[in-house]
Amino acid sequence: MAEYCISCCSTADLTKEYFDKRGIRYVCFHYELGGTDYLDDLGQTMPPAELYRRMLAGEDVKTSQVSIGEYADFFRKIFDEGKDILHLTLSSGISGSYNSACIAAEQVREEYPNRKIYVVDSLAASSGYGLLVDTLADRRDAGESIDELYAWVCENKKKLQHWFFTSDLTFFIRGGRVSKAAGFFGGMLGICPLLNVDYEGHLTAREKVRTKKKVIQRIVQKMEENAEGGLAYSGKCYICQSECMDDAKAVAMLVESRFPNLNGKVEIYPIGATIGSHTGPGTVALFFWGKERVD
Repeated sequence: MAEYCISCCSTADLTKEYFDKRGIRYVCFHYELGGTDYLDDLGQTMPPAELYRRMLAGEDVKTSQVSIGEYADFFRKIFDEGKDILHLTLSSGISGSYNSACIAAEQVREEYPNRKIYVVDSLAASSGYGLLVDTLADRRDAGESIDELYAWVCENKKKLQHWFFTSDLTFFIRGGRVSKAAGFFGGMLGICPLLNVDYEGHLTAREKVRTKKKVIQRIVQKMEENAEGGLAYSGKCYICQSECMDDAKAVAMLVESRFPNLNGKVEIYPIGATIGSHTGPGTVALFFWGKERVD
């Protein structure tokens, strides 16, 4: 069986140490902060806390995806090692990176006719995207071939559940995701929007929950309603957060108390620069395997 590599983008929001340990390659998105360009390199160049501090101080931030040329160079390096590639991109409902990766893959196929490359639209984001990649690494380590893994991820990727809430609407308003009027009254009333990623990979608002305490309860209720096996869920659970670790820990404690069969403790990761540039601080996201997304 030919050796192969699982790869993804830095927007999977895990850690460099994790990817190195699991033998997963990643290619970095970019962002511009205060007029200077940076790599979204899992916080190696700029820790998340510094990014959010500067955002709150009023510095403008813009993000950009991996270019076709960068993807092609990334794929070539792996092919030159004699490995085939299964690459997962950030959701096409959020970014155009899937199309760029597909174009790059076509270019390198012509140069390496004896190598195999699959590009998959994850329909996932942040550490939910990371949980999907982690599951593929587990299946790879159990002996599945690249063809088997490609078929499995295409069949099952919509079963990765993503639920988010934010307690700070500032950057949702700046990005146009929430109107200024709605943001003003939402802030006055203490509303914390509850969102998820839909079946097409778009971030979609689902409920308006008043107070942080209630939205923490509600996001865990969503896990109860949607997790594979309900309260008997025995898979992994990831959380990511943007400078609101206490809120993330509150969600994690609630999950661990209600789901006694979890595969290990809930793992908490920072939201990276690309996703965090749009959410700002105050966002918590919960990821787990469950019902297939159909809307």
